Amino acid sequence: MTDKKTLFIDGKEVEFSDEPNLLEVIRKAGMNVPTFCYRPDLTSFGACRMCVVEIEGRGIQSSCTMPPEAGLKVHLNTEKTRRIRKTVLELLLANHDKKCLTCERNGNCELQQYAEEYGIKDIRFPDKDLEDYLPVDDSSPSLVRDPNKCILCGACVRACSEFQGHAVLGFANRGSKTVVQPMNGRPLGQVDCVNCGQCAAVCPTGALTIKNETDLVWDEITNPEKTVVVQMAPATRVALGEMFGLEPGENTIGLMNAALRKIGFNLVFDTNFGADLTIMEEASEFLERLKSGKNLPLFTSCCPAWVKYLETEHPDMVNHLSTCKSPMSMLSPVLVDLVPKYFNVARENLVVVAVMPCTAKKYECKRPEMYRNGRPDTDYVITTQELGKMIRSAGIDFKSLTPEDHDSPFGEYTGAGTIFGASGGVAEAAVRTAYEFATGEPLNDVDIKQMRGTSNRSRSIELDLKGTKLVVRVVSTLREAEKAIQEIKEGKADFQLLEVMACPGGCVNGGGQPRSCDDSKIKAERADGLYKEDENLPIRKSHLNPSIQKLYQEYLEHPGSHKSHEILHTTYTNRFAGSYKDV
Repeated sequence: MTDKKTLFIDGKEVEFSDEPNLLEVIRKAGMNVPTFCYRPDLTSFGACRMCVVEIEGRGIQSSCTMPPEAGLKVHLNTEKTRRIRKTVLELLLANHDKKCLTCERNGNCELQQYAEEYGIKDIRFPDKDLEDYLPVDDSSPSLVRDPNKCILCGACVRACSEFQGHAVLGFANRGSKTVVQPMNGRPLGQVDCVNCGQCAAVCPTGALTIKNETDLVWDEITNPEKTVVVQMAPATRVALGEMFGLEPGENTIGLMNAALRKIGFNLVFDTNFGADLTIMEEASEFLERLKSGKNLPLFTSCCPAWVKYLETEHPDMVNHLSTCKSPMSMLSPVLVDLVPKYFNVARENLVVVAVMPCTAKKYECKRPEMYRNGRPDTDYVITTQELGKMIRSAGIDFKSLTPEDHDSPFGEYTGAGTIFGASGGVAEAAVRTAYEFATGEPLNDVDIKQMRGTSNRSRSIELDLKGTKLVVRVVSTLREAEKAIQEIKEGKADFQLLEVMACPGGCVNGGGQPRSCDDSKIKAERADGLYKEDENLPIRKSHLNPSIQKLYQEYLEHPGSHKSHEILHTTYTNRFAGSYKDV
């Protein structure tokens, strides 16, 4: 048993244990100090100097880099600490593009927040010269980079490197000319960015933001000649409520349906239906590969950031990817083909919008492989954040809405479909169906809890497929995926199925979700919300969804059929060394 260790914060005795730094001890005690560069899931950097505290006998210290020690006497808001923080804010603002009212992050900017909290009205330092302003980079289909709003906190650099092992962003130049930029100053759309959006998720200002396409969607909604249908991913329902004062993980799907109709969408469907469809195809594909022994392990293909990473960094291994499209890109062609038939809508007047937790989905829908007859099946992707802004701009009181159901038949889904939003959920859903497809026997215990978890970024689970040993590897972040790939290349891999999500914890922590400085706790709460919905749904296996069964009977024939491959499967491209012009 470890002896109790305590220190003092503003005269209050506070107990601590394994907290990595003084800042975490302060927060655990219900207090806080401001910070720009610190994020719990990233290494401490100590760049911004906002989290300084005064320690008796030690003077001014950065709380995010200092380990806690027994007996320390810490003071959070002394004359010195407040003066330092105000000076830091003034220096940052003097070098900042202060067009706050038109900034994408207006009202959700930490620099703006702290400037207000610390009463910054006058700035003693001159603004930077106009000739020093740099062009805004909107070359990416997913993100916008404005270097004039960067405060050099380095959070984006660390997120790209530590989560994805990719180092797309880095520091360049020295002194007052220091900038954060892609390699050689190239536009973001011309480097190997996988569009995951984790850089924007950790950015405290408007230097990296989601490419907002809500105006385009509003134009379609207000066009009387258009029929605009929408689908929403599972992770969005357990995060959107945070933008309206609800708790993380609270399932708002009924409120979302109502809000989307009030906004003006004509038909509201659910990507969970597409997830059930994905499981039908992917489970069948997996069993075929197990039988033939070819192209194992099978890699899941739901995450577009992961797919692009493999195409770019390991094109020799794309044959391991499942040929299944993602749930979004499975449901969209079904809607394009059948909504005109079921709802008497002309194809040329049909617009398909997807609400996603993921900025990389904006990239995915623009891939040439997702076009048919010269048009994309998914016309627009908006993120959870963008939908929240649309709801607000429409004057909708989200919390007071009466919950509504989806439209049929593409709104019914199972518990297997809803857990796609959490790391491990795709593999768990696939095993539920693959087991029954392979054995012909019911899987009585569908809760495969070894596959779950948002904090452990890599885990292997051994399962018994009625005498056949099956090992599933679940990883989140591309850094962990790279380790799994190296195991395969070195002949050390013992797994037959590899599930990869680029974002830590899965889609619940996607780059398009509402921002949080305490993402470790919140992503777990969001995942719990999905598993609770799974538990409460009457059907928890994708192949038992009656609307899915009907779709195969009337349209797709059977999993893996020629029709299914034509509509629901795709191919991949060698993007190595620029061999393929990026979208």
